[in-house]
Amino acid sequence: MSNTPMAANPLTRAVLEIDEYVSGLGWDQPARLFALVDTARLRADEPSLADRLGLGEESESSGLTPIEQDEVPTGKPLDEFLATIAWPDAVAGCALAVERLMLPPSAEAQVPQGLSEAELTKWVAEHPDRQEVRMTVAVLRDGTRESALRLREKDSPTEVLTGSDLVPGLAEALSATFEE
Repeated sequence: MSNTPMAANPLTRAVLEIDEYVSGLGWDQPARLFALVDTARLRADEPSLADRLGLGEESESSGLTPIEQDEVPTGKPLDEFLATIAWPDAVAGCALAVERLMLPPSAEAQVPQGLSEAELTKWVAEHPDRQEVRMTVAVLRDGTRESALRLREKDSPTEVLTGSDLVPGLAEALSATFEE
């Protein structure tokens, strides 16, 4: 992707590439799941697919190529869906891009007790300090993880926050898809 900033490692580059791709689709998108495959292995094992993806010989050989998977079902909770996934050996990692509402830490003390999940969701959606955020989280089989967060109100490639522990719960759920 032409506007993806260069990052120090292949996983960070893959996360930023996915963030840029999903950003180009606009907001209010469903969750999107990606397999991450080793680019050099993909080029060697599946040359015609690599050609269709534009991964010529001049492409970086130590990178990861994100391959979007079938649509994530909207009628099933995300954690239940992720529990059904198993990846073939050729998949080095996976990533998920999902939009959520987020509250600042200062709002935690205001959360009414005893709300059902639906009531809590409604309360957060109506809270004046809520922020819409897109989280792109990726993990490798070895447990390495990376995340990118983009706020809707600061929707710019230069305003994307990256870090390995930004969304630990989602990273753990993605890592579990590689457990046997």
